Amino acid sequence: MYRFMLGIALIALSEGSWAQMGGRSSYEFLSLPTHARLGALGGVNVSHADRDPNFFFSNPALVSDSLSGWASAGYLFYVADVGQATFAYTHSFDKLGAISFGVQHINYGAVEGFDETGLSLGTFQSGETALVISKSHQVSNFRLGINLKGVFSNLAGFRSSALLFDIGGLFIHPEQDLTVGLTIRNAGFVLQQYTATEDSTLPFDVQAGITFKPEHMPVRFSFTAYKLTQPGKVYDDPNAEEQLKSLNKVLGHVNFGAEILLHRNIHVLAGYNFLRQYELRSDAGGGGTGFTFGISAKIKAFDLVISQSRYSVGNANYAVTLNANLNNMILKKKTI
Repeated sequence: MYRFMLGIALIALSEGSWAQMGGRSSYEFLSLPTHARLGALGGVNVSHADRDPNFFFSNPALVSDSLSGWASAGYLFYVADVGQATFAYTHSFDKLGAISFGVQHINYGAVEGFDETGLSLGTFQSGETALVISKSHQVSNFRLGINLKGVFSNLAGFRSSALLFDIGGLFIHPEQDLTVGLTIRNAGFVLQQYTATEDSTLPFDVQAGITFKPEHMPVRFSFTAYKLTQPGKVYDDPNAEEQLKSLNKVLGHVNFGAEILLHRNIHVLAGYNFLRQYELRSDAGGGGTGFTFGISAKIKAFDLVISQSRYSVGNANYAVTLNANLNNMILKKKTI
């Protein structure tokens, strides 16, 4: 099954199912952090291998068999009444090994729709959903993974759907606390366009990162490069009075994250995303945009993570994620 899924994904890549380079694309919600830990680390990370069943959303190679029986539920209080809910679960099957299942849903609430002439068509409930199934396989110090995603979008009565793939790899250092990750995200096919006259574009991306902990320092650092398919074009707004300088163009591809290990059960998280700060800058200053914070508390079979980010100037956005080891709660340790 794993080879079959990997083969399909490689075919999708070879067929040239790349997204539009530069600019905005459809299904942008897929770029939002799917859980509080990721949000606290800056929003982009493909190398942080931790006891968290949600990281397969970012890199399918980040989930190992040791996470079998872990479940997660989370909510991001995004902007105004817009919110995102996520669910994840990893289960170990006798012949297939561990497989992860995930749901990412963002609710935009009621949105007024208009026709081509500007005539109101009434209000519509709008939202987008991604259903994800993930499989990884480890050989020695390397782990490979693949996500298969069905994406469904309903925006003010206009509907679209797509079949997408993520392919990820992870190197785990045999002696040091060091991991290196690489992910090809959101390659695939649009199954249904919003309209017959306008084609949807996929939020295709290539991301690479490293996470490491110095031997005598209680801090784990992460550096992630993203939007690698758009070198120097991470922010290209012809209406902007000022474009990114050369150094800033490089920083616009990098996300920084840090995890401070205060206690084996208490971790403080922080991150910085230059591009987010630049995009949301205002004449009054950045307003804290680009900086993220969070805390993780492990209590027996539970892991609670709370994070704060800023997706608009002057407004703080919070995310809460609760992870639970069901093996220690209601499920017996066995495989199907």
